[in-house]
Amino acid sequence: MKYQRFEDLPVWQAGIELGRQVYSLTEKPAFKNRYSLRDQIERAAVSVSNNIAEGFERGTNQELLTFLYIARGSAGEVRSMLHLLKGMLPFRDLESEIRNLLLKTESISRQLGAWIQSLLNSNMKGQRYATDRVKEADQARQERDEFLAKLEQIRKGGATPPEKA
Repeated sequence: MKYQRFEDLPVWQAGIELGRQVYSLTEKPAFKNRYSLRDQIERAAVSVSNNIAEGFERGTNQELLTFLYIARGSAGEVRSMLHLLKGMLPFRDLESEIRNLLLKTESISRQLGAWIQSLLNSNMKGQRYATDRVKEADQARQERDEFLAKLEQIRKGGATPPEKA
C-alpha cells in the first residue's frame, strides 16, 4: 500500500500517540520541579512524529531516510529516559505507564527500522523524481512481472490458459 499523506502512516500515528502519552505522564506530580527532565522527554517524544512527517513531505527517499533515522533516534532517546525514570524513587508509582511507553517506543523503533531497510533496498528515489515517464516504466514493469508470474503458474500446472474466442 502506498501512502499519500503522512497522517495515514501507522508509525506516524503511533508517534502521535507516544507524544500524547508522554505529555500525560509528565503532568503527574512526580515531574513537579523537574523541568529539564520533563522538557527533554516531551521534546524527544514530539520529535518522533514530527520527523516522520517532515521526511515524508520532503519528496526524496534520501531526505526521508535522514528524517526516519532522526525519528528512530528520538524514539531511542525517549526509551533511554524511561529507563532512567524506572530506577528513580519518585517515579515508582508510574511503573506500569513507563513499561507501556517502553513497549510503544520499541515498536516504533522496529517499524522505523523496517521502513528504513525497505527504502535502502528500493530503486525508487522518491516522489520528487516520479515523473510520468518513470511512473509508466514502473507500471509496465509491474504488468510484465504479473504476466510472467501467470505464465509460471500455468507452466507448473496451477491454472489452465484462457481459451481463445
